[in-house]
Amino acid sequence: MEDNSEPEQSSWAHLPDVCLRHVFHWLDDRDRSRAALVCKKWSCAMYSGSLWRRRTITFYGRPSRAHTLELQSALWYVKKFGKYLEHLEIKLLNPYNTAFTQKFQVTMKGLLSHLGKCNSRLVSLSIKYLELDRLIWKNAVRAQFIKNLATFLKRMSKQLDYLNLKGARVTLEEGCELLNSLSCLTNKSFVSEINIEDFFSLHPPVYSSTLFHQAMSKFRSLVILSLNYNCISDELLDILRKHSAHSLCTLNIKCHIHDPHGQVVWGMSWANLAKRAPKLNVNFAFERVMKHDHLARILLVEIPVRSISLRSCYFSDPDWTMRPTLTNLLPAYWHVLQKLTLELNNDHELLDDELLQLILSCKRLLFLKVWAFLSVTFMERLLQNRAERKCILTTIKVRIYMARQESSEEDRLLCDIYRKFKYLIDSELNYFVITYPMV
Repeated sequence: MEDNSEPEQSSWAHLPDVCLRHVFHWLDDRDRSRAALVCKKWSCAMYSGSLWRRRTITFYGRPSRAHTLELQSALWYVKKFGKYLEHLEIKLLNPYNTAFTQKFQVTMKGLLSHLGKCNSRLVSLSIKYLELDRLIWKNAVRAQFIKNLATFLKRMSKQLDYLNLKGARVTLEEGCELLNSLSCLTNKSFVSEINIEDFFSLHPPVYSSTLFHQAMSKFRSLVILSLNYNCISDELLDILRKHSAHSLCTLNIKCHIHDPHGQVVWGMSWANLAKRAPKLNVNFAFERVMKHDHLARILLVEIPVRSISLRSCYFSDPDWTMRPTLTNLLPAYWHVLQKLTLELNNDHELLDDELLQLILSCKRLLFLKVWAFLSVTFMERLLQNRAERKCILTTIKVRIYMARQESSEEDRLLCDIYRKFKYLIDSELNYFVITYPMV
């Protein structure tokens, strides 16, 4: 007797489309293409727009065969499904010669040209650490790349919401050209987030540039702006107050020792901006700017500072001391400061008492990261105050610098302190404390 019944189908054949697309979402390009060969239904899933909204393309300076194939595959799929793309990230890893940068420029020209013609959805673009001031970029190649990028930004300006060009290292004129590209079509830009940290090369005094102020005046709905302190001026703060106060939430400001920051910015300018932008939080990151008189010119009491990072970057300088900064400057932010990072390499001053008093005075401080010469007993005092609810820290990361190689006694004491406060640490804290010899 013949069996006319149809063969039993796998349960995968009845998987709803939404579930099948979710499975495809976790596959890389190679596995997706193989899965698409299984059946017509799976092939259709491969062409679902939701799978191609986010892409990262990595250019390797010294590519292996696997890296070369990965790049070729990524470029092919972006061109094939580019119309669905909403978030694009371009990475350059270890570019090392002029041949690489020229090839990168040619590839990007084709990619950006294609996307400019077929895509109407891109809202996010990130190309970090281009470092266009390096000698590996020939002038003609560099100029052509900037021209192609500017053209692409003009085409995308109506829809682009996020732009990250951190570390581009362009001239002041080139940088302003790129920023102006975002408002070329309407003379206004509604990008909400821009990262132009380390955007300009040769550390120019951007704060005095009329070109920069004109470019920034085109942005009308900024929410997050990341830049260097050499861009900050009364004029810029006034521009932000006039055009983006209704939306502005975050200013991320990096201040590096090599950036010119001798400009005078009045507290009234900060106060006027803060008054018109009540949601504003300012995050400062200082690198090797440690002297009290330098910091006092920048850290004005009118600024709504949420986060401060002070890093000496392993440079020890006998001419500066942290004590007046901890006791005079930072306590002014007791009502707003939520995150504090201190990476100090001065072994001639102990700051246990001053640091603990600052922490206890900051009523909203949640995050503490300290790399410094401290005594181990500082941790016991800090945890005791946390146990007594005298501070509200949820993250404690401390690297206790030691002036000698041997630290077994301090390590034993840290273990005893951990055991004493084990319940508090395990239940309420993100906690990491070690000793670190500095010899």
